Amino acid sequence: MRMRHTLLAGLLLAASAQAADLPDSHDLAALPRFPHAEITDFRETPDQERVYPQSSIRRISNQLRMERKVEAEGRQTSITYRLPEGHSSFDAFDRARRDLLERGAELLYWCQGRDCGSSSLWANTVFGNAKLYGPDDQQAYLLVRLAEPSQDSLLAIYSITRGNRRAYLHAEQLDANAPLGELLPTPDTLMRELKSSGELHLARLPDEPPANWATLLARSLNLDSTLRVSLAGPGAEAWREALVGQGVRAARLELGEGEEPGLHLILLR
Repeated sequence: MRMRHTLLAGLLLAASAQAADLPDSHDLAALPRFPHAEITDFRETPDQERVYPQSSIRRISNQLRMERKVEAEGRQTSITYRLPEGHSSFDAFDRARRDLLERGAELLYWCQGRDCGSSSLWANTVFGNAKLYGPDDQQAYLLVRLAEPSQDSLLAIYSITRGNRRAYLHAEQLDANAPLGELLPTPDTLMRELKSSGELHLARLPDEPPANWATLLARSLNLDSTLRVSLAGPGAEAWREALVGQGVRAARLELGEGEEPGLHLILLR
C-alpha cells in the first residue's frame, strides 16, 4: 500500500509539472531540461533570419553593435524556462553547458556577467523576451554548434536571475537551411572553458594543424601566459610545434598520452 501511494504521488508530481508548461510546448532534443523547470514561453518559426553575437553587445547610435557574430537562416525553436526556487540561473546554465559539451557540441562563444554587455539588450533586442531582463552581473550566454549529424544547427543559451530572484533559462535552436561552413570560437571562450573544466576537447581538429586554428589556440593560451597544458591526440606533436611557432613558450606545452581523434588539452596544475 505504501509503495502504491509513493508511485501515485510521483505520477501526480510529474503531471503537475507537465501541466505547468505552456500548452503545446516541448523540450529540445539536444538539451535535457533542468529538474522541475517550467516552460513559460515557446515559439517555433519555420523560416527565420538570426544573428547570434560572439562578443559583448552594446548600442551605438541606436544600433546593436558587436565585434563578432554568426548569421544563419532556418527553422527556429525557442523555449524559456522558469527555474525552481532555490536555484540560480548559473546552476541551470552550467548544467546546460556541460550537457551540450558531453554530447559533442562545439563551443563558439561563452560570456558571463558584465562581460556580456547589457542584459536589457540581450533580453529585448537579441531574444525579444522582456522576462529575460535582469542585473548585468547575473547573466550568462552560450553559443554552440551541435554535433553531427546536426552540425548545421546552432543552439544559444541565455540565463538570468532577475532582481526579484526569479531565475530563467532561455534556449534557442536554429536549424540552418544551408551548410554553416567553418565557424571558429573566440580565444577567450576557449580559455574560459579550459579554466572552468580543466580540459578542452577539440574532437574535430585534424592531425595536421590548420593555420587558422593554430593562430586561434595560440592567442587563447597566451591570454594567460602562466598556464601550462598537456597536449594529447594523434597529431599532438605537430600541434605543439605549431603553437610554439605561433609564440607559445615551449616550456608551457607538454605531450600527453592518448590517441583519441582530435586534439585534447589538459590544464596542468
